[in-house]
Amino acid sequence: MANTASARKSARTSELRRQRNASLRSTMRTAMKDVKKAVAAGDQAAAAAALTASMSKIDRIAAKGVVHKNAAARQKSRLAHAVKALAK
Repeated sequence: MANTASARKSARTSELRRQRNASLRSTMRTAMKDVKKAVAAGDQAAAAAALTASMSKIDRIAAKGVVHKNAAARQKSRLAHAVKALAK
């Protein structure tokens, strides 16, 4: 248990950050899932639209430091490859 006022405040702010980061991470995962569902359905137009929206969300979340920029780039790359494979 936190003993000092500053430690108590730190615990409060850490919890708020944790909740906000969890929410943002969930948003990112949902966006990625939307792209994967469109790819699985074989709908190239929907997959391309979902990819654009997903990339924007992933970039914003990476900019906030919720996920590492390289992890974000890796996820975007994998999604883009999956959508591109539909065109073949």
